[in-house]
Amino acid sequence: MDASPPGTSKRPAESAEEEEEELQPDAKKQKRCFAEFEPRSYQLTVFEVAMRRNTIAVLDTGAGKTMIAVMMIKEIGKELRMKEDRGLIVFLAPTVHLVTQQYEVIKVHTDLKVADYYGEKRIDQWDEKNWEKETSTYQVMVMTPQILLDSLRRAFLSMSVVRLLIFDECHRATGNHPYTRIMKEFYHKSPERPTIFGMTASPIIGKGKSVSSATECEDKLSELERILDAKIYAVVDRSEMDLYVPSATEVNIYYDSDLFTHHCLKTKLGLLFNKFDAAVISLSSSRSHHYSDSEDIVRRSRMRLSKWHVKFCYCLDELGLICASEATTICSEKIRLPYSAACKDFAAECLELCKSFVEECRNSVNECLPQEAKDLGGPEAKKLGYVSSKLCKLMCIFQSFDTSREIRCLVFVERKITAKVIGRIFEKINILSNLKVSYLTGGGSSVDALTQKTQKETLELFRLGKVNILFTTDVAEEGLHIPECSCVIRFDLPKTVRSYVQSKGRARQFGSQYIIMLERGNTQQRNLLFDIMKSRHSMMDASFNRDQDALIPKALSCEEINTYHVDSTGATLTVDASVGLIYKYCDKLPRDKYFTPRPVFQFDVCSGTYECTITLPANAAFRTLAGPFCRNSHLAKQQACLEACKRLHQLGVLDDHLNPIIVEPMESEVDEKTKQNTAGAGTTKRKELHGTSIIRATSGTWAYQKIGAITLQGYKIKFVCNHVNYKYSGFILLLDAILDEDVGCLDIDLYLVDKMVKANISPCGLIEMDNKQIERAKIFQELFFNGLFGKLFKGSKSSGQKREFLLKSNKRPTWSSSNMYLLLPLKTSDQQHQDEAHINWDAIDATFSAVEFISIIYTSGAESDQLWKNPVSFVSRNDSDESGVIHLANKLLHVQSVKDLVVVAIHTGKIYTVLDVVTDSSACSSFDAPGFATYKEYFSKKYGIVLQLPGQPLLLLKHSHNPYNLLSSSSYIEAGSATKKRKFSANDPMKSPNHVRMPPELLIHIDVPLDVIKSFYLLPSLMYRMESLMLAGQLRKEIGYHSACSSVSSALILEAITTLRSCEEFSLERLELLGDSVLKYAVSCHLFLKYPDNHEGQLSARRSQLVCNATLHKFAVQRNLQSYIRDAPFDPRRWVVPGQISLHPVPCKCGVDTLDVPLDGQHVSEDKSIVIGKACDRGHRWICSKTISDCAEALIGAYYVGGGLSAALAVMKWLGAGITLELEMVEDTIRSLSLKSQLTKLDEIEILEKKVGYEFKTKHLLLEAITHASHLELGGIFCYQRLEFLGDSVLDILITWHLFQQHKNVDPGELTDLRSALVNNDNFAQVAVKHKFQVHLLHGSGLLLEQITEYVKLYDEARKDEQTSSQNNLLKAPKVLGDIVESIAGAILIDSKLDLDKVWGIFEPLLSPIVTPESLELPPFRELLELCSCSGYFLNVSCIDEEDMVLAVLDVQLKDVLLVRRARDKNRKAAKGKAALLLLKDMEERGFSHSRHGSKGGQDGGQVLHVKQSVKNLDFHAPVEDCEFTQPMKLTEDVGVALLLNDNGRSPPAVDLPVKLTKGGPRAAIYNLCKRFHWPIPSFDSKLGRSSSDDGKKGAFSFISSITMHFPDSSFLKLTGESRSDKKSSLDSAALLMLYELERLGRCKIQEV
Repeated sequence: MDASPPGTSKRPAESAEEEEEELQPDAKKQKRCFAEFEPRSYQLTVFEVAMRRNTIAVLDTGAGKTMIAVMMIKEIGKELRMKEDRGLIVFLAPTVHLVTQQYEVIKVHTDLKVADYYGEKRIDQWDEKNWEKETSTYQVMVMTPQILLDSLRRAFLSMSVVRLLIFDECHRATGNHPYTRIMKEFYHKSPERPTIFGMTASPIIGKGKSVSSATECEDKLSELERILDAKIYAVVDRSEMDLYVPSATEVNIYYDSDLFTHHCLKTKLGLLFNKFDAAVISLSSSRSHHYSDSEDIVRRSRMRLSKWHVKFCYCLDELGLICASEATTICSEKIRLPYSAACKDFAAECLELCKSFVEECRNSVNECLPQEAKDLGGPEAKKLGYVSSKLCKLMCIFQSFDTSREIRCLVFVERKITAKVIGRIFEKINILSNLKVSYLTGGGSSVDALTQKTQKETLELFRLGKVNILFTTDVAEEGLHIPECSCVIRFDLPKTVRSYVQSKGRARQFGSQYIIMLERGNTQQRNLLFDIMKSRHSMMDASFNRDQDALIPKALSCEEINTYHVDSTGATLTVDASVGLIYKYCDKLPRDKYFTPRPVFQFDVCSGTYECTITLPANAAFRTLAGPFCRNSHLAKQQACLEACKRLHQLGVLDDHLNPIIVEPMESEVDEKTKQNTAGAGTTKRKELHGTSIIRATSGTWAYQKIGAITLQGYKIKFVCNHVNYKYSGFILLLDAILDEDVGCLDIDLYLVDKMVKANISPCGLIEMDNKQIERAKIFQELFFNGLFGKLFKGSKSSGQKREFLLKSNKRPTWSSSNMYLLLPLKTSDQQHQDEAHINWDAIDATFSAVEFISIIYTSGAESDQLWKNPVSFVSRNDSDESGVIHLANKLLHVQSVKDLVVVAIHTGKIYTVLDVVTDSSACSSFDAPGFATYKEYFSKKYGIVLQLPGQPLLLLKHSHNPYNLLSSSSYIEAGSATKKRKFSANDPMKSPNHVRMPPELLIHIDVPLDVIKSFYLLPSLMYRMESLMLAGQLRKEIGYHSACSSVSSALILEAITTLRSCEEFSLERLELLGDSVLKYAVSCHLFLKYPDNHEGQLSARRSQLVCNATLHKFAVQRNLQSYIRDAPFDPRRWVVPGQISLHPVPCKCGVDTLDVPLDGQHVSEDKSIVIGKACDRGHRWICSKTISDCAEALIGAYYVGGGLSAALAVMKWLGAGITLELEMVEDTIRSLSLKSQLTKLDEIEILEKKVGYEFKTKHLLLEAITHASHLELGGIFCYQRLEFLGDSVLDILITWHLFQQHKNVDPGELTDLRSALVNNDNFAQVAVKHKFQVHLLHGSGLLLEQITEYVKLYDEARKDEQTSSQNNLLKAPKVLGDIVESIAGAILIDSKLDLDKVWGIFEPLLSPIVTPESLELPPFRELLELCSCSGYFLNVSCIDEEDMVLAVLDVQLKDVLLVRRARDKNRKAAKGKAALLLLKDMEERGFSHSRHGSKGGQDGGQVLHVKQSVKNLDFHAPVEDCEFTQPMKLTEDVGVALLLNDNGRSPPAVDLPVKLTKGGPRAAIYNLCKRFHWPIPSFDSKLGRSSSDDGKKGAFSFISSITMHFPDSSFLKLTGESRSDKKSSLDSAALLMLYELERLGRCKIQEV
């Protein structure tokens, strides 16, 4: 019979409205679907019936059952909205495919909120809050039935909240299916029941004759109605349905019986199976041990051999030799040995035997299959058995297809291996070259299974027509909707009525065919098909002939099932679910690859009844429990598990929803609003706005006091320069508070360019001043700080505003009560006692007089402009002709006495120091700036000043300048040093002095020593450091830790609250590293002692809660720690003293009126453009959330350094962590351990004690420390997991503290590397093997024994041969070896009653030699990254997943060669490590080496890259991993040619390159371009020069930079940019020039942004 698919006859136009065809991917089409759908009359009829009563709709596939359900969802959803009812609509579908498909339909055709739920979403891990969120968000839930059943049993959902319950493919509601359990356990017992709507095309599942009679059909239909509490409804009038619903034409295709039986080959395969099965048994018998995991390996291996043998024989019989060969190939591809040939264990040996079996089977099959046997459709192939008759007939069917039309064909097979083998075979043959073939199978653990993702992708390809023929198992029978499917072929017969109906219904196109393949003369197949047809007709007749008006059958009597009920939540547990819950609980217990916690069941038979005793792992809440006697073993097991679950719930390890509890929530619960505010707390993404703490020591109100004397605390400041002849005046700090001793007695180093000044602060007692002195002192401070670093005037002639003197009595700056202190000069007297301080009141009075003088001038000119015409009219002119006399604005001075005077310009308020008298000049001399002929003309036009004495010689003055940050030693150049070059900057007056010339009559002399002025430039840095220390001391007072034997300095606390962003010479990073270890140790000890019954998993979970950044952030914010953090560089220009007006204000735009920022979650952002650290004038600044957590850890570390563990615990207590370590708790723990069991293996313990070097008082501790969890299966009752949890933190803190003390000058990054090299499992494993701890390990795992033995062997070999040590580093040690070292450390800690010094005294020699910065070896990939970064090359990394392996490809483009290395391993990290190791060797052979510690100890970083003079020839062989070298092209003279051509000699397309023209933009753009092309990073060269004018005068300093770029063809390009005033701008100029040149050469298109 012709099996050719019919023509593409179209369905009626109205059929386009069917629900599944309405699925559209975009929103517009979805809206169109929603608007256009109009139900058919039979759909309306079923809908109306379903709205009146619970209904089971029996309709053909494709008849639109889902749309009826959608109509009900819309109607009931509308009613729920009107009633404001929060009820749910639940749509159940039995498979994930159906869930996703129906979810899409409902989402498209309704405006309700819909969500889908299935197992891959890990919903079984959800808790009550997850479900509450879902039920409050969504109205319709589409899910698999097991999800609903579990949520009902756990009381996360209730049947009372469900308003509509829809069962898709409801015929599955039989036996113990979740559909049945939902109805029996919850629906029939619920007083409030939802509406039920069931959908099916085949209401009965039956095989053969099981439903052939009408009576049987009636019974089964009635049973389905009783279970679902619904009435079956079928549409009798099929006239309309036949018009819209496609009905495939059924075609029987017959094939001949196979003539070739392959008897000899099957016999040979059977012998091979027996041979390798016996080999596996023999391998097991040869082992000296018989552990349970070895038995499991043997059982799994034998089962694997048996399954493969059956598959090969099946393919041979049913499909032929070629397919059998393909089956062996498929199995062989899936076998990957987990370990290398040099490291074989028992599992690997068994797997290798299995692989050998497959290989020999393949060889045997291929021996019978000649190479030329490729024509599957030829007569010889069929005759010789290469291809079965059945498969040949299938190929004939495919060849009959009209390929000019779109083909969609489903081929149903019985077994997964059949689908995969035929699918792969047909992909290879030429006769189907125009058709795309694939296969679809279900999930599972077999080699033929597909992942859920692959299944979805395959179905989507079939829907889109990119796959034409799809071989599939019954996974595609139900619900799969492909409207274009024109042909369904049953390669293997359906076994049930349901299978027949469902598979036939997949042919959705009108005129489609349903082809059944039958063996000619096979009566068994004929009878099966006949019975299926008969049963189908009986089923449909019974459905059509049922009385539609009859009542629903009598309600199903509720089964009396033994259940456990939790009153508080309503959660229930049935006996059949209890077994799964026990396994789920055990699955949550700590495990490793050698031990899987699981229950053990033992059965006792007494008088025909069974009793089950359940034994749980030793780390469970209890060990054994005996269940009640039952009539069979299965029920006895269930009852025992139910009793065990009751017990677990009573013990508190199952919550009230009967879910295993990993760890209880923290005691300090927060409300939901607070949780929302803390989302992302402690992460780098989250930025938070916070305020800054006021320094209480500098606060006061005394400046406002107008009457009476004022007494202030005095602190003398003495400056001593390392240049003997360079003097600075002393100062005194006056404030209202007594400073802490370590702040009031302090030495601070201040670094200038070529000198260093040591500032000494010491207390000098109380200083009493009257109100007059206070006012004059304030004016002194205001004048000099504003005159030197700010401004004394506002307004100007050019702006049109009248010029005003800011220190006039009515204009003076307001002193803030939060910042109130005085800085006054001291007299210089050698006779003065060191502790005494004599304020230089003469200088202060002189300053007051100068201020009064200026105030009078500006007051007199307040009403007229006379000030600008005659500012010195009061100076006598009679002496103007006197030689040697200089006329200043306020006095006459001899010309010899003007040098080093301090003067203030009357017109600008700028303060200068006089350098000299310019004798050959006057105000009539030529002026340098264009537009003014003379100085006289300049002052007249610029300021409106008429000089009265223009004939006076000009004075050469030195400008005042901005203050500088003098706290960093990086700017200091030691005298005579040749190791560093002095850096110049054109705008740096300290390095390039800027002098001015000015007429004397415009200057007011202030009788203040020059040393005082020089000291002013030191005060901002000095006071900033003192203020920071005051703040640290203030924090110390808040913490409130006091100890007679230790103290924590303010400097140490300051280090803990100072971030890297502050650009100080110290930061919190080192202390944070230490604090992390201290916190981890304290929490671990606390938990270990407080929760003796918690297993390691619970302890780890609790510890993670307490030490995570989110928790630390919460604690820190509650204590306002964030307000103390120093998170921005010291900016001297923004720093102000009391009375100083800031020239760089930052107005507050934060929207917060108070100094403190409310912690309400409104001032939180993840915007990357936010500037971190910069504070507004109110002290508000954005802080990275993680910085607050880091600061908390650093503070713990600081207190540990200053006061030991007790001090650190005090900080934790202050934060609110609630950590306590009491000796009584330790003694209770030791006492309980001593009573645990009878002590055994005393000899072993004594030997191990000698190796460790410690004699235990409590021997049981050491015994527990060496007992692995797998020993529990041999009858053990304890293991080392808890001690290992404790010992991990013990070794962490001991090693971190050792490194912290020994390497004080090592930067934090390198300190972290050192700790990582020491605190890791591989290092501890080597310690264990070195001291032979492993021989004392008690365990019950053969796999563990094999791996330890192999590792010890490799370790011994590596010690003998140092050349193999690098390869040994890549070998991962069994984790157990490192664990026992940690557990022994934990045992010693408990036995010594928390004596850390004792533990370190024992472990320091065990860990020796301890790695140092000189001996530190970085991981290969990390070393390669640093080498490439330092040498200016880009490392390109790509990883490719190859089933269960990962291929890593690393390449580096050097100047003359492209280096490429490949490596494979089981994970990305290992694969990249292997490839990096090979690439490092390649680079070393080319002359590159990495100096890892060039910056250690604060030395000059210099060049980290070293290039050897001689370059060796490369060795191109790579025995294991792939290696590629692309040799350089021949050098070309024209660099443009090389740049325009790619590897193929063609011009590559130019890339679009955005370039910012702001500072740094061109350099960033050229860096990105090099990264994109993998070119070496360009090099820059800058030169400092000074421009010259035509008359020979030297101009300002400027920089000229050049850029050199190397290209992969060994050519290079060098360009020089334009001259710029600063270095960075000159670099940008060169980079921009290079970019334009590259654009000209066609490599980029510049887009200016």
